[in-house]
Amino acid sequence: MEIWNFIDKQLSEKNKVMLIIVIDRKGSSPGQVGFKMAISENDSLAGSIGGGIMEYNMAELAKKLIKTAKPEIFIKRQDHNSDAEKDKSGLICTGEQTHIFYPFDTSSITLIKQIKTCIEKGNKGTMHISPTNFTFNENITDNESIRCKIVNENQWEYSEQIGLKDTLYIFGAGHVSVPLSNVFRMLDFKVEIFDNRNDLSTFIDNQSAHAKHIVDYNDIGHLIPEGKNSYVVIMTMGHKFDELVLKQMLPKNIGYLGMIGSKNKTKTIFDSLKKQGFTNDDLTKVDAPIGIPINSQTTAEIAISIAAKIIQVKNSFEG
Repeated sequence: MEIWNFIDKQLSEKNKVMLIIVIDRKGSSPGQVGFKMAISENDSLAGSIGGGIMEYNMAELAKKLIKTAKPEIFIKRQDHNSDAEKDKSGLICTGEQTHIFYPFDTSSITLIKQIKTCIEKGNKGTMHISPTNFTFNENITDNESIRCKIVNENQWEYSEQIGLKDTLYIFGAGHVSVPLSNVFRMLDFKVEIFDNRNDLSTFIDNQSAHAKHIVDYNDIGHLIPEGKNSYVVIMTMGHKFDELVLKQMLPKNIGYLGMIGSKNKTKTIFDSLKKQGFTNDDLTKVDAPIGIPINSQTTAEIAISIAAKIIQVKNSFEG
């Protein structure tokens, strides 16, 4: 949202803006696909495309181009290899990344406000960029959050779903859910909590969750949307409820599915689900016992363990 607020502010002050987006990456590269940086003709900027000398050079190029009469739309590759013959970025991490440079002027104010409003309302839409235009269609989404096709420097297109936020769904609002909500709020996830107890203090007092729901665990499958942006953590008050929730999550195509508990508890639940027709392949989708093993002792340490695992999974999608 920061990047769109920045662009909107600059355009309202009649400053042209160059938006740079990482649309492709290979190997070890600091800029993830979807990273954005915007540079105003007054030399102010917002966002990041990966940092370092490469980002500095791209920002300087944008500052120069945005002050010309008619800045062009183009893509630019950066090779992070000291032996590269062309497009050398100045980095030595051996990967590469490609950027769109897209200029905005006051004629784009309506478009930028449309994107901002969509995000503010919690809606979703698709941004599409080509060598000739930039469009945004609210409520039109895709199975993939980002699509990129590059034939050559004159034939390319990039699509990205806007407003599609990574969301952590926590089943069980006990003591671990509080630090877990705190951590994921800090990580800019949307956090939703579900429990079947309406008088639980840790549910009532949780200030980090964006939404809290009292539910019947017998009917929760429809509450979780499919997609890589959905991350589910199961930590209810007992293994029977854990199994009940897990049974409804297993058929879903989601980014992450984890369940808290010991190896013995996990085996008991898995054995029960196998008797109900689930296969070993189905159960390999479950991170259980949950998180990265760091010998966690406190609820905060357990939350860090879970967060580390989910970050690892999330970044594997983006890499």
